Amino acid sequence: MPPDRHIDAFEGERRRLAGLAYRMTGSVAETEDILQQAWLRFAGQDLAALDSPARWLTTVVSRLSLDHLKSARRQRETYVGAWLPEPLLESPEPTPEQQWMVTEDVSIALILLLETLSPEMRAAFLLRDAFDYEFEEIAQVVGRTPATCRQLVSRARKRLAGAEPPAAAPSLDAARPIIAAFWEASREGDMQRLLEIFAEDIEVHTDGGGKVPAAINVLSGARRAAGLFVGLARKRQLPQRPCPPLQRINGAPGFVSVDPAGVMQTTAVSLRNGRIAALWIVRNPDKLRHLSGATG
Repeated sequence: MPPDRHIDAFEGERRRLAGLAYRMTGSVAETEDILQQAWLRFAGQDLAALDSPARWLTTVVSRLSLDHLKSARRQRETYVGAWLPEPLLESPEPTPEQQWMVTEDVSIALILLLETLSPEMRAAFLLRDAFDYEFEEIAQVVGRTPATCRQLVSRARKRLAGAEPPAAAPSLDAARPIIAAFWEASREGDMQRLLEIFAEDIEVHTDGGGKVPAAINVLSGARRAAGLFVGLARKRQLPQRPCPPLQRINGAPGFVSVDPAGVMQTTAVSLRNGRIAALWIVRNPDKLRHLSGATG
């Protein structure tokens, strides 16, 4: 069994390492697997021989995440429909293992922005901007020259700079009226009410992964988004039920529900100026395995 110093050093970095792995992979399962692999490698190291255990761990997690991302991108090319990261539900009293969800920026908007970057660009950007790595250190992780890594970071910054920063998430109490109104209007198929709730440029992402019914493309615009929910309401008679309890999903207000067919889904909501600016709906059962029992 490794000495306590190994355990203390690893646990002291777990939050940051988990935040890095999740932002790289977008997967809860892969994050847990990567941290386990990093721990097994770290447990066999001589701490006295490491200049910085934290730096060593960050490098190992980065390389493991990069290896996963390179293979995952081939799968993403054939992924059915819109892709969303595995949802993170914030506990009211997070354990040390869950603390990184609260303290790290793991918003869905950020993960989707990072998805537009190549694996090397994504790793270089995170290591430089989030972990303050020197370009020589980044080069050792991504297998490029320091000069190339400088270019990767510069290109990543320019690409991300053109995106509108996500609005700050409101408190659950402030979000409750608008989300409850959406819940009722979507179940009733009330087109006019939905148009009043939705921002003109709303985006609706629904990730079914080809496993369960979901919209194939991202729906943009209030009328198209409202039409989706009106159409769903017409196809099925939904019983009157109150909106599920609100929770933080990747930092955004949202809820977990189960449809009449028994399919679990998470719905995360972005609000802007009192209207819904984005809906991120995950229905792919492969991405919800870690949420068993989350519907209460």
